[in-house]
Amino acid sequence: MKDLHLIVVGKLNDNHIAELERDYFKRLTSPKLFIHEVRAHSENLEKEAKEVESKLAELEKSDKLFIVLLTEMGVQFDSIKFSSWLSDLSSRHKLVFIIGGASGHGKSIIERAHFKLSLSELTYPHKLARLLLVEQIYRAQTIKANHPYNK
Repeated sequence: MKDLHLIVVGKLNDNHIAELERDYFKRLTSPKLFIHEVRAHSENLEKEAKEVESKLAELEKSDKLFIVLLTEMGVQFDSIKFSSWLSDLSSRHKLVFIIGGASGHGKSIIERAHFKLSLSELTYPHKLARLLLVEQIYRAQTIKANHPYNK
């Protein structure tokens, strides 16, 4: 499996959520997950898109990317289907998940995405969406390994 990458617009400034995220990171073994925070630009989607594009260009130097955009208008999976989807794609592609800023995603990022993923029909603060995605990646790993975490 190839490593996974998560590009997030904005920094995680909540110590409680950061601690939970670190706990999942300790547990993740394969694939590894790397989080890249890019600068938020107060509701300026095009500036944020340029920040994301810059990080994508950096990641693309070593491998072709499969870009997954997190959006409430994306495809929803249950955890078992997500695990299977993630395992299949990460065996073939360098996956990059993108969580946009408070105003969403810039047009260039939306057009560049290969897949749109939704965690729920509910709208979450970006810091919680980030934590939920990290937890679901860990859960996917445990499902694949037949670990009892996914009860």
